[in-house]
Amino acid sequence: MAKEVKRKLAVMGVGAAAYIAAIMLTRSGRMTGGVEMAVFLPAFLLLAAEVVWQTTEAIGRGMFDGGLKNLKTLGNKLWSYSDSILILIASAGAMIVGYYKEAVGAILFFQLGKLAEVFSVSKTKKAIAQYIDIRPEHAHVKLGGNVIDVEPGYLEPRQIIVIKPGEKIPVDAVVTQGSGLVDMKALTGESVPKEVRIGDRLYGGTINQNSMLEARVSKVFEESTASRIVKLVESVGERKSETEKFADKFIRVYTPVVTLMGILVMLLPPMMAAGQDPDTWIYRGLIFLVAACPFGLLVSVPLAFLGGIGAATRQGILIKGSNYLEALAKTDTFVFDKTGTLTEGFFKVQEICPRGMKARELLDLMAHAEAFSTHPIAVSLRKSYGRKLDMQRVTGIEESSGFGVKATVDGRKVLVGSDRYLNQEGIFCKKIPGPGTQVHVAVDDSYAGYALIADVLRADAKQTVQWMSRHQIETVILTGDNEEAAESTARQLGITHVYANLMPENKVDLLEEFMGGEMEGEKLAFVGDGINDAPVLARADVGIAMGGLGADAALEAADIVLMEDEPYKIVRAIRISRETIRSVNQNFVFAMMMKVLLLILAFVGLISMRRAIVADIGVMLLGILNSFWILYI
Repeated sequence: MAKEVKRKLAVMGVGAAAYIAAIMLTRSGRMTGGVEMAVFLPAFLLLAAEVVWQTTEAIGRGMFDGGLKNLKTLGNKLWSYSDSILILIASAGAMIVGYYKEAVGAILFFQLGKLAEVFSVSKTKKAIAQYIDIRPEHAHVKLGGNVIDVEPGYLEPRQIIVIKPGEKIPVDAVVTQGSGLVDMKALTGESVPKEVRIGDRLYGGTINQNSMLEARVSKVFEESTASRIVKLVESVGERKSETEKFADKFIRVYTPVVTLMGILVMLLPPMMAAGQDPDTWIYRGLIFLVAACPFGLLVSVPLAFLGGIGAATRQGILIKGSNYLEALAKTDTFVFDKTGTLTEGFFKVQEICPRGMKARELLDLMAHAEAFSTHPIAVSLRKSYGRKLDMQRVTGIEESSGFGVKATVDGRKVLVGSDRYLNQEGIFCKKIPGPGTQVHVAVDDSYAGYALIADVLRADAKQTVQWMSRHQIETVILTGDNEEAAESTARQLGITHVYANLMPENKVDLLEEFMGGEMEGEKLAFVGDGINDAPVLARADVGIAMGGLGADAALEAADIVLMEDEPYKIVRAIRISRETIRSVNQNFVFAMMMKVLLLILAFVGLISMRRAIVADIGVMLLGILNSFWILYI
């Protein structure tokens, strides 16, 4: 796009200089028609050639890309360049009948307007995030006695791969050696890492968190979980209907009608009324075509959308196209993922419930017993403790990965873990009903209480849902988390519709069901962040991805990206979208009113060709001003 802008600027600069020079040379008015035409012709040819080149190249590309086989495709190309075709006809006609200055001025100002359009497209494209493939780039495979790096696509079933801590699992596989924790959040939305041991299944696209694993490949790369999700994103993307802009539909009817009217202006008056000068009416007909040129109409409406997209970008909201901005303004249902979207996506100690000791003492023992663990629950306990740990107080640490830990703290035997872990160690303990994760504690073989740990709501999640409720926008939760956690989050936010324990394909099915019940004109938006959300983001009328912690696939599939994990930015985006649509409607109505006025003035001979183009650019500039304030919403 930068090259295109530079080329246009260069052509316009030279053309404008030639035009000004021609005006200066013809100021005396003593030149004959042939000489005057020769003076203006270089500027005209240079500026017109640029328009001809762009128009013929685009139309020709449409023909070779299937335009001859698909007349609709070719027709779309022709209508999209109807303004260029009209201005070429009108300006060339003006040159033929001797209105050289007006002809060159008209096409110069037209090029100025087109340049503004190019800048608009360039800025919009810069606001779109680059797509990144979610699939792993490499895998470590055992061949003989060596471990070599290969592309995941070369892996074959039954080969043994090595997965290092922190690495993404390349394909679906089964653990053959080692044990540890696998971060499943990207795939299922579940914030608690999954413990895996020999014989357990690994999913492509998840992350090995804390230990070296060896696994046997069970599926080739193209059939692995990560690849299947990417393919699902691509397939539902093809099914997503794109709203055809009203302006495009209008131009299909408007352009041939006004072209016919312009021809009739040239022909009918001299034929029907005696004494009428044919040259005068030919010139008026050409002005009519210039005045009818849909350039101002085509540009002023997109400029309003550009203002809305710019306003959103200033607030850290990337919108990938004006059609999504328009759809957002019509959205009446928002479907949310839970983990990482409405909640922070990490654990926090909610409550300490001691038995026979103070809460502070219990937390002290728990934090020191978990001193060396990398499990997210252990991290949350240490963070809640809030003080530096005295490692000399701790000895004899034995960790059962994913279940709990046994340690000696100040000479006291401390067990910290799940109810099942304590029961295995001979300490009677039962799971306490309610949301969140209970971490139970035993001290010297006696039950000492538990800590309640749960994912916490994002600070502005409740405010977001309340705003939507006040504005009659329905909210729904779809999540891979368990029912208790999902219901708890829904109660805190005031959301009545919640669906839990869902895999990615289940979310797509439910979303399809919701969208099937929409009335005409209603839109549905989905808000999510993980790989598991990508298919739903792509299928929704408007897909909104939380960008800060979001997975690459979600950002690729989404239509709108929140660069920071703040749900309330959705409210700001809705406000911007609604104000943008208001501005679009105003720009369209104003442009049409001015277009009718210009056509009347052209017919009665009260406006020149150059002034008709300037007036059209004036409409565009007023549209810019009307759209500019949106940037500061």
